[in-house]
Amino acid sequence: MNLKEKIEGKKAEIGVIGLGYVGLPLIIEFVKAGYKVTGFDIDEQKVASLVEGKSYIRHISCEAIRGILPGFEPTTDFSKLSGMDAIIICVPTPLDKNREPDMTYVFDTARTVSKYLRKGQLISLESTTYPGTTDGDIRRILEETGLKAGTDFYLAFSPEREDPNNKDYHTSTIPKVVGGINPGSLEVAKALYDRIVERTVPVSCTRVAEATKILENTFRAVNIALVNELKMTFMKMGIDIWEVIEAAKTKPFGFMPFYPGPGLGGHCIPIDPFYLTWKAREYGVATRFIELAGEINASMPDFVVQRVMDALNTTGKPLKGARILILGLAYKANVDDYRESPTFQLMEKLEEKGAEVSYNDPYIPVIGMTREHAKFGGKKSVGITDDYDVILIATAHDDYRSIDFSRLNCTLVDTRNLLNGKAIKA
Repeated sequence: MNLKEKIEGKKAEIGVIGLGYVGLPLIIEFVKAGYKVTGFDIDEQKVASLVEGKSYIRHISCEAIRGILPGFEPTTDFSKLSGMDAIIICVPTPLDKNREPDMTYVFDTARTVSKYLRKGQLISLESTTYPGTTDGDIRRILEETGLKAGTDFYLAFSPEREDPNNKDYHTSTIPKVVGGINPGSLEVAKALYDRIVERTVPVSCTRVAEATKILENTFRAVNIALVNELKMTFMKMGIDIWEVIEAAKTKPFGFMPFYPGPGLGGHCIPIDPFYLTWKAREYGVATRFIELAGEINASMPDFVVQRVMDALNTTGKPLKGARILILGLAYKANVDDYRESPTFQLMEKLEEKGAEVSYNDPYIPVIGMTREHAKFGGKKSVGITDDYDVILIATAHDDYRSIDFSRLNCTLVDTRNLLNGKAIKA
C-alpha cells in the first residue's frame, strides 16, 4: 500500500511538530477525521498539560483536548518520528535582533527529522518563510541522509492560515494552499489535507505556496500602515479616521476596510514581510514600499506615547512619575496570544520616560517568558481602578465594552476606538 492509499484509507500515522496555535488545531482536525496523530514538542510542560487533557490556548477548550486524546499522543520523544507516515512542521519563524529571518527553529527541526527520515514519508512545512526555503534549504538538509526528495520521500509546503478565535472561519473551513516540489509530492500532500479541509488550493510549486502567504500578510501590513499614516494626518486636520473608514466601507466595491492601532502584533503581519525583503536583497531588489510600511507601523508606539504625554499635559502632569494602566496585552481582541504585541513596546517606552506602568488583561493573568521582553516575565495583570493618571486602551477586548469608564476619575486614551469617541484617541 503506497502513502496516498494509506492516507485515503485513514491508515497513515500523522506526526505534527510544534504544539502551538498552528499545530494543535491541525491535530484536532486530523483526529476528528479518524487518524492516529502524534504531536511533538520540546516543551515538556506543554506535553504534560496535553497528556492531562488541559489546554494552554484560550480558544481551544480542555474538552476539545480530552476529546481527541484517544487518537492523539503528545510527546517529547522525537525518535517516534520514524514511525510517522506524514510529518507536518509547525514551528516559529521569528526575526532576529537585526530584523532578519531567524530560521533556527525550522532548520533544527529539519535536522531532527532527517535523523529519522525513511523512504515513503511525506514532509510538509507550514511555518511561514521566504520563497525557496522548502525546495532549497529544507531539501538540502533532508537529502544529506542520502535519500532524494521527490523520489524517496515527498516534500511539500502548505502555509498556515490560522486566525485565533475567528468565529467565522477555522482550520477546516479555511482554504488550504498546497505546493509540492514535484507532481508526486503535490498529489500526496493534497490527498492528506483533503481529509481535513473543505477546499485545497494546489499550486505549481512550493515557492508559489511560500510566496502566497508572504503576499497575504504583506498586503495587510501595507494597508494597516496606510491607515496608520492617514490617522496621524487626519488628526492634524481635525478629522476622525474611524468615522472616515466607516463611511468609506459603505462603497460596495473597490474598498476594503483596515483599521489603525498602536502598532502591529501577532506572529505574522509584523514579521512575514521582512522575510520577503531579506530574500529580495539576494536578487538585488529593494522592496521600498514594504520597508516604508514597516517603518510607519513600527513608529506607532512612539505616536501613542506622545498622545499619552499630550493627554497628561492637559491635566498639568508630566509623564515622569505618572501612573499608567494599559488595558490589553494580547495583540488582538478576545485572545490570549501576546506574541509581538505592541503593548510590550508601549510599556518599555513609557517606563523609559519615567512612568509607572501596569497592565490589565482578562485572558493573560501573568506574562510568561519571551525572547525580546524577558524583563516583563512574571508581571501580573491588575484590577481596573481610578488609581491611575491615564488608562490606555491597547486591545479592544469585549470585556472592556461593559465597563462604565465614566465612573473612573482619570484620563482615558483610546487606540482602538473602543469608547466611540468618549476618550482621547491615539
